[in-house]
Amino acid sequence: MKITVNGETRETASETLGALLLELGHGEARVATAVNEAFVPAAARDGLRLAAGDRVEIVTPRQGG
Repeated sequence: MKITVNGETRETASETLGALLLELGHGEARVATAVNEAFVPAAARDGLRLAAGDRVEIVTPRQGG
């Protein structure tokens, strides 16, 4: 299915947000996630089913000033 990840359209076979994170190499990384502009806590990612056209944002923390 086609979804948008951080503004970039991509094809994925992942059915859940948790599976998508693994597919994209974020596995156990500490990231913030949102689907269709709604925050998704880490505990809910494996249960959140993705649908064609969803907009996913993945934000990694940065240090610095």
